[in-house]
Amino acid sequence: MPATKTGAFESRLARVRGRVQGIGYRDACVRRARTQGITGWVRNRMDGSVEVMPQGSAQQLADMCSWLRDGMPAALVDSVEVMDMPPTLQRFDHFERLPTL
Repeated sequence: MPATKTGAFESRLARVRGRVQGIGYRDACVRRARTQGITGWVRNRMDGSVEVMPQGSAQQLADMCSWLRDGMPAALVDSVEVMDMPPTLQRFDHFERLPTL
């Protein structure tokens, strides 16, 4: 059972910069997160970056953040900025793709 269902969960906010739009990065991110039992969302930003809000255990999030950097061969990631989010943040039920912001 995912950490988000058992009560032990953390949230991050990641901004991925580089060639990460127009190559299926968000869809790959959704597949990876769902496979790993991570909840949250991913969306494109108007500045060309991708923003990701994953929730899960510390290990799940470490694995996901590593994937954001190196997991999709078609992406050319220049940087990944990751911020811890407050533990009071609402829990998401699943991982989804949101509209561009």
